[in-house]
Amino acid sequence: MEEKKEETLLQQRKKALCFAPQNGYDRLEEGETAKISAYCDGYKTFLDEGKTERECVDYAIALARAAGFRPLVRGEKLQPGDKVYRNNRGKSLLLAVIGQESLDKGAVIGAAHIDSPRLDLKQNPLYEEKELAYCKTHYYGGIKKYQWTTIPLALHGLVVRRDGTQVTVRIGEDPGDPQFTVGDLLPHLAGDQAKKTMGAIVSAEQLNLFVGSRPFGSEEGGDRVKVAILDLLHEKYGMVEEDFLSAELMAVPAAKAVDIGLDRSVIGAYGQDDRVCAYACLKALLDLKQTPRRTAVCVLADKEEVGSLGVTGMQSAAFDIFMSDLCQGQGVALKACYETSFCLSADVTAAYDPNFAEAYEVRNSAFFNYGVCVSKYTGARGKSGASDASAEVVGLVRRVFGDNGVVWQLAELGKTDQGGGGTVACYMANRNIDTIDAGVPVLSMHAPFETTAKLDCYMAYKGMLALYHH
Repeated sequence: MEEKKEETLLQQRKKALCFAPQNGYDRLEEGETAKISAYCDGYKTFLDEGKTERECVDYAIALARAAGFRPLVRGEKLQPGDKVYRNNRGKSLLLAVIGQESLDKGAVIGAAHIDSPRLDLKQNPLYEEKELAYCKTHYYGGIKKYQWTTIPLALHGLVVRRDGTQVTVRIGEDPGDPQFTVGDLLPHLAGDQAKKTMGAIVSAEQLNLFVGSRPFGSEEGGDRVKVAILDLLHEKYGMVEEDFLSAELMAVPAAKAVDIGLDRSVIGAYGQDDRVCAYACLKALLDLKQTPRRTAVCVLADKEEVGSLGVTGMQSAAFDIFMSDLCQGQGVALKACYETSFCLSADVTAAYDPNFAEAYEVRNSAFFNYGVCVSKYTGARGKSGASDASAEVVGLVRRVFGDNGVVWQLAELGKTDQGGGGTVACYMANRNIDTIDAGVPVLSMHAPFETTAKLDCYMAYKGMLALYHH
């Protein structure tokens, strides 16, 4: 039997002084593998049920009500342990568990967004060309346009008819449903296309959704295929063409959330940016077993992919009004609450991809299975658009995560000057709220099919739960 060699002085000092990140699977607590699996099963259901912000809100409210939440009534007196929510126009959601301490001690806020890149139908979308029917689209958010061709798409949304009645559309998700697609040029004829830059291979105006080819009846005349499509829509939804003017219809990938890899360690699905963090914030709030010390708030916001503007975006006063109503219920000034609050801007980051290593700075990149990723700043180039959290705020998160067994890492989004990205952090920080970014590393971000590591998904939830309790 060989004798164990004593560590050299160098090895001892390296162990004591150097930072050596470990794979999260080497750091799990007993029983956490099963917890990861169970959590991710619920998350995959959330993804399948919520492919639009409206669907996310509906599903989240159902979960919240089952957990004892009720709509907030303006002017009511709030007590520790009260669970309230506000549905903001069906497209964003704000929830809170009132803490033991008054709101003048601040709140702990988890803010994520539930909108994702997609193809929105234009307001006058339906047309016929050479006896084929299409719908014109306007892409939403930052996409590589060519990725949205030749894949199965589903149609989701809401139609408000002329008489004011509403109808929900969801076609392409159930077994037996028809699906849709955007065409591309065959390689045999793509000589000229191949000479174009990546951004010009498919233009925005070529992202036309194919919806049908069978003509109506046997009479002579034009637009027979278009009329046939309108006839089907009228039969199913009571729609006429004019109703497109007051509709929100969007084409989203029809694929379901699935396990990826022989070891099932990764989730593949549409819309994980940023529903992976939205679910973590929501589930952590719903899973609070005892009244937190400080009021815990979850924000599921809309419009982040297009600048967080509008009444349901993070720049809207809707958040301020919700917080003001909470404060009013305790006789607290909103500004006093904000200046002592903390916000985790829960948004995804780019996972290191060895196939495209040239885009990353490996010493400061996020990796699969190394846990939830804290980002001190986001933005682009010289930190443009970043709120850049202070050392004190990073230290707080580091301490809470460390004390609660949260596997985490710290990184930035790719090489400096390679590109960049933003989150809702700056809009929360502008309200005088200490804010930092943290989220799940994602491969193929903004593609119709993104991938995340199950361990990282669970650690985002565990980290948010720890912050709520802290």
